[in-house]
Amino acid sequence: MGLSLFAVKKRCQNYDITIFQTPKYGEEKGYEQVYRLNIKASGHNEALHYVFCMFNVSDRVPDDYEARFISTGDILLIDEVKRGQTYYKLLSGGWAKINRVHVR
Repeated sequence: MGLSLFAVKKRCQNYDITIFQTPKYGEEKGYEQVYRLNIKASGHNEALHYVFCMFNVSDRVPDDYEARFISTGDILLIDEVKRGQTYYKLLSGGWAKINRVHVR
């Protein structure tokens, strides 16, 4: 049998996402948890994209979100419970995986 012409869709899974921001934009220290949500995505990249889009368009921001739009320097924690925790920081070139040490 030949290969199928249809792409195989990766299975979605639940991700527990926590957003960390500093009290003032541009600060390097003092990150605090500002929001937590659960989303379904096919991987970390899709989850990061979804969260960025959700928290940068005023019509998509949840009513109970009281922090600023996601911007350079903000940190997301993706908690997969059994697989562990992964931290990402938004840099000018996109999301970069970081060590937990950066969150204080």
